[in-house]
Amino acid sequence: MKKYFPVYVRVPLLFGLFFLLVEWLVGGEGEKPAFMEYPQVLILLGLFLFALIAVEIVVASTNKILDRLMTPEERVAEKNKRFSDLPWVKSLMSKLTKTKGIQEESDVMMDHDYDGIKELDNELPPWWVGLFYVTIIFSVIYLLRFHVFDGDNQIVEYEKSVAEAQLQIEEYKKTAPDMLTADDAKYLTDEADLAAGKKLFDANCMACHKLDGGGSIGPNLTDDHWILGGGVKNIFHTISEGGRPGKGMVPWKNNFKPSEIEKLASYVISLNGTNPADAKGPEGDIIWSKADLEGGEATPAEESAPVSDVAPESGETSESEVVAPEADSEE
Repeated sequence: MKKYFPVYVRVPLLFGLFFLLVEWLVGGEGEKPAFMEYPQVLILLGLFLFALIAVEIVVASTNKILDRLMTPEERVAEKNKRFSDLPWVKSLMSKLTKTKGIQEESDVMMDHDYDGIKELDNELPPWWVGLFYVTIIFSVIYLLRFHVFDGDNQIVEYEKSVAEAQLQIEEYKKTAPDMLTADDAKYLTDEADLAAGKKLFDANCMACHKLDGGGSIGPNLTDDHWILGGGVKNIFHTISEGGRPGKGMVPWKNNFKPSEIEKLASYVISLNGTNPADAKGPEGDIIWSKADLEGGEATPAEESAPVSDVAPESGETSESEVVAPEADSEE
């Protein structure tokens, strides 16, 4: 057997099969193999490799001793022996095919004779008969599952897999900071988050709202009047999608990550009630203050109060609570 599968083939092959078996039985988390997740598996693999090499050494030593005990004729016969001549191979092929030897052909010879050509009545190979029975059993199970008990077919299984994946995506979005939506946004009170929001505000929003949020080209962000609604969800939506078309602030969703918009919205809320000097007059019909956070989130603008359709007076803007310049904004 060793001449058909030399040691440099046997050892890697057997070790690879054992490794795959261990991976299948134990299994690692994510993309890491099992031996990285569980150090015990690495020890097991090392012991198996050591035992494999030890067995090969013992077998090689035994073969050398047996070779010395053979006669020259036996060595030649062993060297010229074909794989199909091995006893276990002959026995296996006989069981799989049930073929008759030349000496036994007369037992299965049929009476048909066509120009000297005769026919043998051989049995069907057992492997073929067994496979045929397997297909019959499979067809019965298939019939019962899909046509009697209405089992899920491939289309239904695919739709269920897609629905399950969609649920997993939604769960992931709940905790992924840069996949936030306005509905998921929260008012952040941590000093580091507010400091990050202030940095964004100072770099991109102060040109229209002034550094203190008192308002310039854009509306005052420190009073309780809002054009498109107060509260973190409405402010998040206004920053992300911009104001009403053609009336001021552009969408910032392509400039800021959702997590950054959440911090910026939180900083804008923190400006409420600060009453800076020379603040701009109130704009907007929706009344909301930071104190309303104690009782829940603000109602969206379109549901809480109607937005005035009256054109703004000269010098006034008609944009929502957050306005930034188109040309001067960079992020």
